[in-house]
Amino acid sequence: MNLVETFFNVDVFLRTWPLLIEGLWVTLQLGAASIVAGLIVGLFLSLFRLYGVAPVRVIARLYIDIFRSIPVLVLLIVVYYALPFVGVRMSPFASAMTALTIVSGAYTAEIFRAGIEAIPKGQFEAAAALGLTGPQRMRDVILPQAVKIVIPPLTNNSINVVKDTALASVVAMPDLLKQATQAQALAANPTPLIVAAVIYLAFLWPAVLFVTRLERRFGARSS
Repeated sequence: MNLVETFFNVDVFLRTWPLLIEGLWVTLQLGAASIVAGLIVGLFLSLFRLYGVAPVRVIARLYIDIFRSIPVLVLLIVVYYALPFVGVRMSPFASAMTALTIVSGAYTAEIFRAGIEAIPKGQFEAAAALGLTGPQRMRDVILPQAVKIVIPPLTNNSINVVKDTALASVVAMPDLLKQATQAQALAANPTPLIVAAVIYLAFLWPAVLFVTRLERRFGARSS
């Protein structure tokens, strides 16, 4: 077999393409669900860390520091394989989403915190002078400005979440990587893995370029 027949076999590609598309759909679902859940968790964590009572601030900080230090793969294995021993059983999809959300939420919390702290104190004082309550100040004045600041790092974090969905293959979830691995075994040919890599590239490369453009745009505005 030559290089083309080994890594770019058209017949293998046509036979395994449906499996890869199924895996891609699962990957997109998992990525989208984990990103949205991570944004929600991260936003509340950042607010708890900044404005909660002392015990809540400590708990939020511990959560953020601990789960930023644990690899997603380790946490995924713990969630899927260890929790059943204490009576908590989840499907592969739920396990993967839980692990990704926990870690993504920790990183997102730091991103939101940095964005909120970047807002000038005068904005807080002006909102208070208008008679707005704390929640109103945060909702109507601070968060809209902070979101504009954190869009580039949040987008970058979302890309990392999508890439980390590949780790879900260790819990037998039929994501893109798992389907490509199974297709490779069935066809005895690595072409499905090459195609999976191209699919990841096709989806994530434009996102990376988009993040770069956002960083340049927001950097130019700040300067």
